[in-house]
Amino acid sequence: MSKYSRLKVLNSMIETGMVPVFYHADIEVAVKVIEACAEGGAHCFEFTNRGDQAHEVFRELITRFKGDERVILGAGSIIDPATAALYIQLGANFIVGPALNAEVAKVCNRRKVAYSPGCGSVTEISMAEELGVEICKIFPGGSVGGPAFVKDVLGPLPWSRLMPTGGVDATEESITTWIKAGVACVGMGSKLFPKETLESGNYAEITKNVKQVLGWIQKVRAGKPVIA
Repeated sequence: MSKYSRLKVLNSMIETGMVPVFYHADIEVAVKVIEACAEGGAHCFEFTNRGDQAHEVFRELITRFKGDERVILGAGSIIDPATAALYIQLGANFIVGPALNAEVAKVCNRRKVAYSPGCGSVTEISMAEELGVEICKIFPGGSVGGPAFVKDVLGPLPWSRLMPTGGVDATEESITTWIKAGVACVGMGSKLFPKETLESGNYAEITKNVKQVLGWIQKVRAGKPVIA
């Protein structure tokens, strides 16, 4: 079962402002990447269900980080209730998907696990919130309208909490634009973990990238209350 409560997870996402998104079949690489992100200050980490036997890697990650209070592990790329149930049983603290699935929402709600489905319209966001979703993933963030889409959505739905994934670059300009648009947090994948960085094993560079992005987020938020 999940180690952390749904409230703890959601508040951590919002307060930190960024959720790293990553998959690797090699357990040792995945462990080092998660450690690097935790060292940089990112606590919620989305491990995506994208490779064969990905759940076995996730099982090992849950075991490895069982005693590390800095790390809150969740599962991403979840599109059906059976897979959601599997990852929750393995210990996933939150579930993320590329699309909205009402049955996945029900599975998560039964176990009080946070669910962030991918939404690309006001209708999908509203439907997700009706199903109990607190933070909607805007996916693919860059393709559905970028920061302007977020700003337009928050006009009629000011209570919505949105997390764009895809289209968020590891630059001050990109982060600043998204945060100013009103996102609750951002999801970031390959931009945090460049291929050459992984291949060279330069995990200190990942920590540096994470710290830099979180610094930009804090800079934009300075003086503004973070509503959790």
